[in-house]
Amino acid sequence: MTTSGGKTVSLVLGSGGARGLAHIGVIQVLEEKGYIISSVAGCSVGALVGGIYAAGKLADYENWVRNLSKLDMVNMMDIAWEGGGLVKGDRIIAKMIKLVGDRQIEDLPIRFTAVATELESGREVWLSKGPLFDAIRSSCSLPLFFTPARYNERMLVDGGVVNPVPIAPVFDDHTDLTLAVNLGGKPTRKQPLKPRKGIGAYDVAFMVFDAMQSTIARQKLAAYPPDLVIDIPRDAARTFDVDHSAEMIEIGRETAKRVLPQAKDW
Repeated sequence: MTTSGGKTVSLVLGSGGARGLAHIGVIQVLEEKGYIISSVAGCSVGALVGGIYAAGKLADYENWVRNLSKLDMVNMMDIAWEGGGLVKGDRIIAKMIKLVGDRQIEDLPIRFTAVATELESGREVWLSKGPLFDAIRSSCSLPLFFTPARYNERMLVDGGVVNPVPIAPVFDDHTDLTLAVNLGGKPTRKQPLKPRKGIGAYDVAFMVFDAMQSTIARQKLAAYPPDLVIDIPRDAARTFDVDHSAEMIEIGRETAKRVLPQAKDW
């Protein structure tokens, strides 16, 4: 197996719902090849996976998510009768805290930044201290589905609204390689997906959000190119296809194996 010789990596994990399970496979391959992940910046599901990895609990999370069904997800949905979203998200966060622990970002062994969006101003917000799952909850506040998060007197929503692949938080890192995982890559299916019977307003909203994030991601990556980009096709899974976890993890692994040899000169 080709190894990196212990080269350090700044890892940027993008947003994209259930496709973010591919992040797990990417991280596994990086470690298998001997790379040292020194810092992580993540947005939405990228913040979730990245934060759990930084806390040293990724294997526990992988084991849990591999056995997660859509029914399990439904049972964790705590309906919000008001507050700007369908779901409060408290049950999901409570489950994550039980799995990982109630950690402070500044105490993690790996530098970590979650990226969210301030609702009123539309500004990008970097969360790099304080309770880990307060930051993750803020970064994962998918508009219309989750209620906005309240963080230090601000209302925050999903960071993917303004920056689906947050490169800027790792600009000052002194690592050998900056690697970004973009979950809005070019679709791979030759034929478009047929519309599902009875497609609802939330389905349309999530599909529009995916398209929007993909466009913004291309612009961000062109303006601030990392050393390497791993592109996961945006049609690999829908936002809530959590029952495709094994498939997405494998897609992350296989894509990383193809891309990482290009890093041999760093």
